[in-house]
Amino acid sequence: MKNTGSRSIKYPEIPVAQTVVQFCKIKDIQHIVICAGSRNAPLSYGFVKNPFFTTYSVIDERSAAFFAMGMAQQLNNPTAVVCTSGSALLNFYPAVAEAFYSNIPLVIISADRMPHLINIGDGQTIQQKGVFEPHLVDFGYLSPDVIHAVDTLFENPNQNLISPKATQNQIDKKQKEIQKENENQINRVLNHAIQKSGPVHLNVPMEEPLFGMTTSPIKITFNTEPKFYHPNIDFKSFKKQWKKAEKKLILVGVNNPGIIDQQWLDLIDADPSVILMTETTSNLRSSNAVNSIDSLIAPLEWGNHLFFKTLKPEILLTFGGMVVSKKIKKLLRHHSPQEHWHVDPFRAYDTYYCLTQYFSMTVNSFFSGLLNDYQAPKTNYKSSVLHQYRSQLQKVNTYLRQIPFSDLKAFEIIFSNLPYKIHLQLANSSTVRYAQLFDMPEGAEVFSNRGTSGIDGSTATAVGAALINKNQSLLITGDLSFFYDINGLWNNHIPSNFRVILINNQGGGIFRILPGEKDSPEYDTYFETIHNRDARQISRVFGFHYKVVKTNTGLKWALKKFFKPSRQPKILEIKTPRKINDSILQNFFKAMQMC
Repeated sequence: MKNTGSRSIKYPEIPVAQTVVQFCKIKDIQHIVICAGSRNAPLSYGFVKNPFFTTYSVIDERSAAFFAMGMAQQLNNPTAVVCTSGSALLNFYPAVAEAFYSNIPLVIISADRMPHLINIGDGQTIQQKGVFEPHLVDFGYLSPDVIHAVDTLFENPNQNLISPKATQNQIDKKQKEIQKENENQINRVLNHAIQKSGPVHLNVPMEEPLFGMTTSPIKITFNTEPKFYHPNIDFKSFKKQWKKAEKKLILVGVNNPGIIDQQWLDLIDADPSVILMTETTSNLRSSNAVNSIDSLIAPLEWGNHLFFKTLKPEILLTFGGMVVSKKIKKLLRHHSPQEHWHVDPFRAYDTYYCLTQYFSMTVNSFFSGLLNDYQAPKTNYKSSVLHQYRSQLQKVNTYLRQIPFSDLKAFEIIFSNLPYKIHLQLANSSTVRYAQLFDMPEGAEVFSNRGTSGIDGSTATAVGAALINKNQSLLITGDLSFFYDINGLWNNHIPSNFRVILINNQGGGIFRILPGEKDSPEYDTYFETIHNRDARQISRVFGFHYKVVKTNTGLKWALKKFFKPSRQPKILEIKTPRKINDSILQNFFKAMQMC
């Protein structure tokens, strides 16, 4: 809800809580997701009572964190999620890890008991310091105030904050020290969330009473803007290498739309020595690119290494996040290029075991330095690879016309009927992999939680993203991802233009593709986890319009109405035959095998 009105702004009486709230405003962190609790009451009221903030109540902490992350994903600016003390905080961890590996600025704000109460056998006194540290870009474990609940502090023999004999001057001096240190920590942590584009954690210990408010704000004395590092790189030697190489492969992982200027894409498109490989989550579209990597690479798995000699690059250039295709990873790991350059402002992963140069910068800055005054060499590298790729796509189209109703056929129909400029969220794991086999419609923006590649939180993330992105929003999800994240729909802020397409193949269909004794009781129960659930009652509970289809014709007709405006969000459930999906997909790749 948006806080409005001309009433006086109210602030928490507890200084550390008020300081956190004020710094969030200073850093333009407007969207605040609040999970119910009493220990976090000063923080919750501080945000709710300030008209600068837009606040959201989400009861389930795991869903709340993914919901906040979905908003941050679309805003490219931090959002915050607030919780009480105890196990509530631990439920944030899946979203924290995803935000870390996906470079999403998520601010975790946790209320805590006083330090001397931790691990004493009382309620909600778990150790909250350090619980997320491997997956944070920064953290701040704030100090409790000594001018709040002074009598309570004096009564506790285990506290070492102030002496029971302390004078008022001594208490005031101690509080000034605490305030300064807290301001320093909060400022640094929030700056790093912005500068390093990742998750941070502020832990806020507070003593009762918790619900007092005041109209007198604390004067914040410490504030600096985040500093961004812009490296000065001499591109002379790299330009020489790039110009000399006749076979260059640019492989692009997860990217936000518009991450690269069109002038560089035009140069890459026109360069006969460069092959551009993208995925749906790359948000790059080009008629001269390999947009379905597996459609090109799959035949190599049947021993056709002759074409690989044509494909193998001298220089591999990568940018963006995680790459979905296992096939290209396997290929590059076993057949290393001479050079692997990676461009990223935050970190470099040696995904292909051959990293030779890391450029800590934006991709536009990199291309500005590399392609300035560049003249491409004459080579048939691009034309040879694209010729083979387009030949493969013809085989794909022939095969798709022949197959019965199945997961693969359903995805073909879906992607052929998506509206212009759709905002698309893809769940893990089968969903995002099937999506790589098809072209996206013009103007589509595609997102997926590929940082950790987990099934948890896909729905909650999509809801948060849909709230910010005003285009038609669609989540495509599998049944396990959907049912696992049902609480993601326990949200009063779902917009009416939100749509869910649920591919229900009665279990974890991706496991049928993997080696194993299929259709045994053990395999069915512990791997594929077959079930007979559907989304009809779930749709009713959460106020969604519901439709189910089981045929090609039914799906085509349903899609004609699915994206029309409505007062309710919608779920379209597609039930596919469980036992044939794996063979249809495997035969899809076999059909492309080169002679």
